[in-house]
Amino acid sequence: MSSPEIRPATAADLPFITEIYEHAVRYGTATFELVPPDLAEMTRRFSVLSDGGFPYLVAALEGRVVGYAYAGAYRPRPAYRFTVENSVYLQPAIHRRGVGLQLLQKLVAASEQRGYRQMIAVIGDSANAGSIGVHTRCGFQMIGTHPNVGFKFGRWLDTVMMQRALGEGATTLPATS
Repeated sequence: MSSPEIRPATAADLPFITEIYEHAVRYGTATFELVPPDLAEMTRRFSVLSDGGFPYLVAALEGRVVGYAYAGAYRPRPAYRFTVENSVYLQPAIHRRGVGLQLLQKLVAASEQRGYRQMIAVIGDSANAGSIGVHTRCGFQMIGTHPNVGFKFGRWLDTVMMQRALGEGATTLPATS
């Protein structure tokens, strides 16, 4: 497999992003959404993140989007403004080929460039070994598991929390407070 082109997402990518996410909602446990959002809703979400200055990336192979990743606000209160939460989604056929790792590495770098100091991963389903492994390879540490907090596909699901410092992390004060 050739290396993917990883670049900032554009509005033209949203139909592919919507398709990837729809599959994740319908068949996976990485997200706890139960009804896939339509293109209009995915466009609204993209605009909120883009307008907020958050990084939003796609991975493309032979010109077709096969995955995407973004960082967004971890929590809405101002004290959390230096912490982001990440999301990474791939077409099922692309899993276990290193694309998710490359997307996450670029997302970490883009978040550091924007001055964020911590990144949180909220991983749906403690059995999601692929996502846990990719985050571990990117320097995330396990910080805890919330057992049985989601109910999807007729069963209870955990969320796994992982975290990594970005840039200087908490070793220095941010440039603006």
